Amino acid sequence: MAKLIAILNVIAWSGFWAFGYLALSHGSGESSRLVVAILLAAVGGGVGLWAWLWLVRHSEATGYAPKPKRAVPEHLRDEGGA
Repeated sequence: MAKLIAILNVIAWSGFWAFGYLALSHGSGESSRLVVAILLAAVGGGVGLWAWLWLVRHSEATGYAPKPKRAVPEHLRDEGGA
């Protein structure tokens, strides 16, 4: 399942960038094409963001994500409190 979501992620971000470029580089032509490009870019961005967040949660749940590093090194921590 994670591999399918990863493939969906790549396809969605590709659509976001491709249709986003078309929307931004749109000249003074037909406005319906501009609306379609904006809508497809928004859908691609939304699906890409959803898929990326799903993959992040999945990697944290399965242990593939690196463990967060502590801000204070072990030898400088005050374990006893004040």
